[in-house]
Amino acid sequence: MFRNRQDAGQQLAARLVAYKKQNPVVLALPRGGVPVAAEIAAKLDAPLDLILVRKIGVPFRLELAMGAVVDGGSPIVVRNEEVIELAGVSEDEFKAACERERAEVERRRQCYLSGRPPIEVAGRAVVVVDDGVATGATMRAALRSAAARKPSKLVLAVPVAPVEAIAALRKEVDEVVCLEPQEHFYAIGPYYDDFRQVSDDEVRRLLAPHPATATA
Repeated sequence: MFRNRQDAGQQLAARLVAYKKQNPVVLALPRGGVPVAAEIAAKLDAPLDLILVRKIGVPFRLELAMGAVVDGGSPIVVRNEEVIELAGVSEDEFKAACERERAEVERRRQCYLSGRPPIEVAGRAVVVVDDGVATGATMRAALRSAAARKPSKLVLAVPVAPVEAIAALRKEVDEVVCLEPQEHFYAIGPYYDDFRQVSDDEVRRLLAPHPATATA
């Protein structure tokens, strides 16, 4: 359905142009969400920043989210209790996995932002972007983190997601823009012709044209 992440971003941007007059900020989930968000930020003349969030995967099946953690002075941890119970994950195993992902969040913060403060979003329209949603646990954590920063409006923008996840995430935001909500969903990658992994260097390159990222 999408040639690549840039194509998905351009299609989303066309649906978001009304926000150009609302002093928007675009927040991307790295790494895959950054090329999508960069296209939106360019179209909206908006600063681009990151929400540093990591999925907490089941130890024996890392792609299955049992929770997520978001960077911050008081990190937000979202738990998927159903997955934790079904997978038989102990509290100690969950905490250990959470700490590993918090360490990766810190690595990415230094790698991408070099200690730069986040953009102030209070009173502004915030568009949170990723290249797709699977279970929704990671995105839920990101949205709660963004909401805590008191935007005037909170918008979720993704190219593709399962309809159940979108229904759950609507409770966290003022608006959802999803180009391809799917009844039968297995993974994000099949909806892209080119879904190659985004590198750290590409994330830094895409952030560089947005100097507002470096301002509080």
